[in-house]
Amino acid sequence: MSDLTDHIEAWHTSGSPYALATIVDARGSTPRDIGPAFAVDGTGRAVGSVSGGCVDAAVYDLCLRVLGSASEGPLRETYSDTDEDDLAPALVCGGEITIEARRVDPRLENSPVPEPSEPPRLLIFGAVAFTDALVKMGRLLDFHVTVCDARPIFATRERYPWADEVVVSWPHKYLVETPTDARTAICVLTHDERFDVPVLREALRMPVAFVGAIGSRRTCAHRLARLQDLGVPPADLARLRSPIGLDLGAHTPEEVAVSILAEIIAVTRGGSGRPLSETDGPIHHG
Repeated sequence: MSDLTDHIEAWHTSGSPYALATIVDARGSTPRDIGPAFAVDGTGRAVGSVSGGCVDAAVYDLCLRVLGSASEGPLRETYSDTDEDDLAPALVCGGEITIEARRVDPRLENSPVPEPSEPPRLLIFGAVAFTDALVKMGRLLDFHVTVCDARPIFATRERYPWADEVVVSWPHKYLVETPTDARTAICVLTHDERFDVPVLREALRMPVAFVGAIGSRRTCAHRLARLQDLGVPPADLARLRSPIGLDLGAHTPEEVAVSILAEIIAVTRGGSGRPLSETDGPIHHG
């Protein structure tokens, strides 16, 4: 929602009224969550989206109605795929959303957009060939990205300008000292037992969202045996995603980054990782 937020803040600063459409209720398979989603300024410029495009035109008209009259109160409309009018806008994904559009006058109220929450962390251990692509794509997914490696010649800001942080430290030492939470994703790319076994031992103890490590089948099997020898419980070992990533046939660093982030999304969102054409049920998970 960063583009929408940026525009709303700019309009608010300018003092010009604008219309804001908010999803106030969402049921079933819907592409957007509850919250501010669409806005129109006094020139008719629109930003954001409430759907995959199927009802945005109708919401745009709703916004113009409330924007055109200072006395017009908030307007609500519900969109689904069950409308009997063939010409009515329909939410073709099969769910149902209720939109409230209202006129916002910056001279009379504070910005309606809530302060953004802290982004989830993506901790990448290992300054290797795949790291830069993973950093860039992690940023695109709004992660706060940290690269950590014990080798100062490789862990540099020049190599990873897109990272939020580049840290020179032994991975396991940094991990136990840095804040993590239930949204944190940990990717171990070092491919070196001196680095990856100690950091994975610590990571698997933590209630984070995702722990994965790169490597060949042989490397991963050997690493797993070392962790077992160190007494890591079977329940913790079962959380380890190794080899990391979904089977996309990836070769390039960019393709590998896509496969890794796709697995992180699948794990954190409850997806299967299978082609949607082979599944049934909602496309958008709660």
